[in-house]
Amino acid sequence: MNPLNMIKGMMGNMNPKNIVMNMLKNNTNPIFANLIEMANKGDTKGLEQFARNYMKEQGRNYDEEFNKFVNNFGLKK
Repeated sequence: MNPLNMIKGMMGNMNPKNIVMNMLKNNTNPIFANLIEMANKGDTKGLEQFARNYMKEQGRNYDEEFNKFVNNFGLKK
């Protein structure tokens, strides 16, 4: 079986966002639970602060990394 067809079969009618959200909901990690709660509430500032803290812990610059991400997809801020 073609792996791509297998993935499509597993996805069913769900879009990628719903698939990821379902995967995260099944995770018992309290950090993921907090991130899901923030996302569901539309708390973009909380999510951004989490991302900034995480990047800082990794020794990376959030603004630089976010700009690279945006540029890779041809998006505008």
